[in-house]
Amino acid sequence: MRRRCPEPEGWLDVGTGDADFPHAARSCFPYTSFDGLDPTHRVLRARAVERIEEAFVGRLTDPHIQARLRCRYDVVSLFQQLERVPDPRAELRAALHVLRPGGHLLVDVADPRRLLALPAGVRGELAALGCTVLTGPRSRRVIARKGAVSAA
Repeated sequence: MRRRCPEPEGWLDVGTGDADFPHAARSCFPYTSFDGLDPTHRVLRARAVERIEEAFVGRLTDPHIQARLRCRYDVVSLFQQLERVPDPRAELRAALHVLRPGGHLLVDVADPRRLLALPAGVRGELAALGCTVLTGPRSRRVIARKGAVSAA
């Protein structure tokens, strides 16, 4: 991620739980403000111990979350998040909604080709939503850049 977005201003980690990822990533991105979103109150404890700057309890697809976070982040990470939600497509659209134009979406899934019922899986869905997919087809981590004008 550092090669593609060396100094993101704001980063949202979706499904952050205790904010282990933002806590570890801070050493690589010391000037980045990491926020966390989780359906459990663990995210509030993570905020209390300063692992993240802001904590949001809920789901990315919640309308009040989307309204509050619209176009706010340079990077949004979804680590094994798409496998845990009822509608992965809606989750991807919601992630793009909170990204700034030109922002980066970092998705980690067991098999991005099989998660969605599309020939190209997650990559195909992101391309259909106006993103440029920056990682190869065999990588389980998908990095995509949101276009200046996006369907999200």
